[in-house]
Amino acid sequence: MGETTVKIPEGTTAPPTPPAGATADASGPGSRSGRLRRMRSPRHPRLWFEILLIAVSYWTYSLVRNAAPEQKAQALHNADWIWDVERSMGLAFEESVNHAVNSVTWLVVAMNYYYATLHFIVTIAVLVWLYRSHPGRYAASRLVLFATTGAALVGYYLYPLAPPRLMNGQNFIDTVQVHETWGSMASGNFKNVSNQFAAMPSMHIGWSLWCGLTIFALARTPWVKILGLLYPTATLIVIVATANHFWLDAVGGMICLAFGFGVSYVWFRALPHQLPRLIEDDVRPERRRWLRRPGAGPRTQPGTGSAQEPAGQAATTAQPAPPAQIPRTGQAARTPPSPRRAPSSPHGPPPQGGPSAPTTQTTQTAP
Repeated sequence: MGETTVKIPEGTTAPPTPPAGATADASGPGSRSGRLRRMRSPRHPRLWFEILLIAVSYWTYSLVRNAAPEQKAQALHNADWIWDVERSMGLAFEESVNHAVNSVTWLVVAMNYYYATLHFIVTIAVLVWLYRSHPGRYAASRLVLFATTGAALVGYYLYPLAPPRLMNGQNFIDTVQVHETWGSMASGNFKNVSNQFAAMPSMHIGWSLWCGLTIFALARTPWVKILGLLYPTATLIVIVATANHFWLDAVGGMICLAFGFGVSYVWFRALPHQLPRLIEDDVRPERRRWLRRPGAGPRTQPGTGSAQEPAGQAATTAQPAPPAQIPRTGQAARTPPSPRRAPSSPHGPPPQGGPSAPTTQTTQTAP
């Protein structure tokens, strides 16, 4: 009583019964490794989240950068050391470039505004372009930018450095002060809210090189690729000509960018340009509605009119017939119905088109 007998067809095996108290597979969607795998997979960026994240990140960046101790004496000492290193290498050319550009007023004013504005405009424009045209690569590219900026904040805190225009005893020209460039963080009241001794590493180079490499790797038009490479090159000329950075500050920005690419590669296991451009579906079922509408039938191949099975699902038609079974000794072998007319019955012949009684033959074997 209370027991149930399950008959299993001959020639088949019963599926293994999981032990009592067994849980789901450790690599399943609800497991810890499954959640980690979903987090590391590219997904559709959400506009409101990205705007909030960028706003909070820039606020944090400005707060930490300006909260770093200025340490004017140490910053000036570090600037003298950097300048001596460059002169020992025979590459102390910043002063010559600064004086040459300052002799052309329209050019130096244009460079001042370039330094004050394009640093943010181009970076945001590239982020918007990635969001709209390369959603599958957006998260990885954004992580590169954020990790680069985080490494720069550590540099600002640990190594205060005065820019060449603020050095003592040198002949650099502060082009922002001389030509009164509006909107620069080094002029007017803005210089009182910005840390003037956060020059190493140069994020003008870190961000512009990120923009240039991203455009060069993902753009399809050749002249756009060339513009992508010219942008960080022009930025390097500007930061040197306006005496806002040493060229060694640019090297520091490149090192931070390399760190950012390394962090993104470790997390996503690929560089941003190696990831798929578009995301066909999201890992969460509720975000599949726009791809799989209720009642939608299977997709058809254009020009053929035949239905195409969705990827990942097994076809349910055209299954092969089971193989014929060989009768065992002493058992009855079923044969197809005989084409001969069945014997008449006392109730009359069977109706036309009705099923006829199958004929069963018995095979006897010698003992």
